[in-house]
Amino acid sequence: MKLAVWNKRSAPAPKTVAREWFNSIVFAVVAATLIRWTTVEAYVVPTPSMENTILVGDYLFVSKLHYGTRTTSTPLQIPLTHQKIWGTNIPSYLDWIELPSYRLPGFSEVKREDIVVFNVPPLSLNEGVEYPVQLKTNYVKRCVGLPGDLVVIDDQQVLVNGKPLGKPEFMKYSYRITTDNQITERTLRHLDLSTNDYYYLGKDESGHALYHMFLTQAQLRELQTAPFVLNVSAQVKTKAKGESDIFPSFSYAPWNGDNYGPLTIPAKGMSFVVSDSTLALYGETIRLYERHDSVEINNSRLIVDGKEVLEYTFGQNYYFMMGDNRHNSLDSRYWGFVPEDHIVGKALFIWMSLDDEANLFHKVRWDRLFTVLK
Repeated sequence: MKLAVWNKRSAPAPKTVAREWFNSIVFAVVAATLIRWTTVEAYVVPTPSMENTILVGDYLFVSKLHYGTRTTSTPLQIPLTHQKIWGTNIPSYLDWIELPSYRLPGFSEVKREDIVVFNVPPLSLNEGVEYPVQLKTNYVKRCVGLPGDLVVIDDQQVLVNGKPLGKPEFMKYSYRITTDNQITERTLRHLDLSTNDYYYLGKDESGHALYHMFLTQAQLRELQTAPFVLNVSAQVKTKAKGESDIFPSFSYAPWNGDNYGPLTIPAKGMSFVVSDSTLALYGETIRLYERHDSVEINNSRLIVDGKEVLEYTFGQNYYFMMGDNRHNSLDSRYWGFVPEDHIVGKALFIWMSLDDEANLFHKVRWDRLFTVLK
């Protein structure tokens, strides 16, 4: 019988404090990067386009599992960064290696009226830089149109497939307010109006103060009963007045933010016959987001990868997004559809909310912490 012989090995050298800190930091960065990429990510809201559902200074938890996590196309990137290295204008990634991006299976699809975070498509909204899709600027809006939906806005009412879409509880519209004198800052704060919610326009010929305000229905009712308010008028864009920066183009469709459409949202597999009118609606979407090597639009002709196409079939789904602050939101009405490969995730709840305009003792909006978004 042979007996195993155990040799006493020398004990490993103890780790230094610096080595322990280094290992801990590496582990934390790797773990945070994996969580941020695959499951949830925190975002801060810098603009008022979703007020008062979401306020400037709200910090959101966004689920990437709902609609499916996207694989990255730029593996050479500094962890926990977006477009640039913190506090600099230096890009946070290298495009030496570019991989095709895929979406892993999710447990839900984008639903109508979901609050969605996405990479905004137009180049103009990405500092004029052609970032990879996952590194484009993040927007948060409400989905009002799904692939294949027919969207119409009639005197501010959104209609989807002929049926009125419900209005969010805290939706805002714009109003012209006339008061007997300039409103004090204290009164504005009492009305729960931040500097994003109003513009002082000066005084009229009678010496009355004029304001342009973005108000919820509750704020509107309170102002209408205030003794210092002389007149309130809704700022509604009429059907006869188009907006020059409307999507798809003012020359084709003299629409505006309050009277829009009808417009069918492209769906994967949806086909259309190429003509002047269909190219006016969908030509730029095909050229920018359908992932062809080359697309040329010449009068009423569509040339894809060197071949003229008489009937085109979409290769992916698209969505129509709008902000709840309807008159203070740059959304699909002005820059078009959101491609499916630009969808980031579903906004779930507010985990922190900071008011930059409040003093130190009122900086945190405690009543908004862990508010579920709907």
